[in-house]
Amino acid sequence: MSGEHIGGRIASRRKLRGLTQQQLADRAHVSVSLLRKVEQGVKPASAALVASVAKILHADRVDLTGQPYRTGNRVHDAVHDLVPDVRRELVAYRMAPVDDQPVPSLAQLTVAVAGVSARRHQVNLSGLGAQLPIVLADLRAASFTHQGTERERVMGLWAETWYAARQFLWKLGYDDLSSRVADRYEWTAAQSADPLAMALSNVFQAGELDGAGDWRGARVVMADALAGLPPPGRPEELSVHGFLHLMSAYMAAHAGDEPDVWAHHAEAERLAQRLGADLDHYRLAFGPTNVAIWACALGVELMDGGRALERARDVHLTPHTPPERAGHYYVDLARAHLLRGDRRAALEGLLRARTIAPQQTRYSPMARDTVHALATAERRSTDSLRGLACWMGLAG
Repeated sequence: MSGEHIGGRIASRRKLRGLTQQQLADRAHVSVSLLRKVEQGVKPASAALVASVAKILHADRVDLTGQPYRTGNRVHDAVHDLVPDVRRELVAYRMAPVDDQPVPSLAQLTVAVAGVSARRHQVNLSGLGAQLPIVLADLRAASFTHQGTERERVMGLWAETWYAARQFLWKLGYDDLSSRVADRYEWTAAQSADPLAMALSNVFQAGELDGAGDWRGARVVMADALAGLPPPGRPEELSVHGFLHLMSAYMAAHAGDEPDVWAHHAEAERLAQRLGADLDHYRLAFGPTNVAIWACALGVELMDGGRALERARDVHLTPHTPPERAGHYYVDLARAHLLRGDRRAALEGLLRARTIAPQQTRYSPMARDTVHALATAERRSTDSLRGLACWMGLAG
């Protein structure tokens, strides 16, 4: 293996701060045994541990994950060349068009935004990054030419596109830019006159607090978001309420509040059953399948591999499950197997994730750290593990 893993970066910064493993473990509210294994690369770090340790070490999350990642492969790394054009639209979002290019119709914008969201679900980061600046610029121009309810519709489409932009930047590890996108989403959603879109903006705020290790603040934001919505009735309301409960469960997992994790998940499960199918309101892919996927993920976030694998028995992926969700599931499944000491099953999970969502898997810090942990544990790595590590740019 080449390059430093998350645990190695934690150890380096801990030593620079003059902290012992015991001192850092105590302040991060984790066992010193777990911290030692993470630093050694034997066990992959959880998102909660990374956020908590980053807060104590006065570091950004990406300082510890090492993002954005470069694989050393010119073709693979070309996706990073698409970021500057998205950054330009982040800066120019309030500017009126400076050319005389025709503004697409509302119908054309609707089709274009649907294409952007489809690429997000497919985790086609190259296609998404190429399309985003064009669609964002068209929506910006349309916001100056439409009025009334048509402009509100434009702003709703613009918010959806910012959502996709945040996913693009977040998955590639550009945390600073993804934080700015969260502000743009809130700004556009507020002008869409859509209370559900506005409620979803709270997820971004809570996510920023969660990533900074402020579990309490994140949970307050999510609780306020849920309290601010009327009881769900329409299908799209069920989807948004359910998604907010899933995100609330995720924040509770990072705070170590296991009863609240499963209480929120149970409510999301109830709402999904009322919905009756996997639907895509607000591009949330909410429904029974996604809720089951989240159950496995929540077990992993709690560092309970047994619970995660038990919940995984309820996951039944369909041809309609977005690759983004299916790929995430197999990464989480791999992490669950590794927590239980089953390295072969962990590797199989990662290879499935690579097949389903290759770009997502390549740039996932959790997937990469799991590969590093597998390589550290194996006396003689398999061809499959070496191939996966090379493909990720982790081995020469």
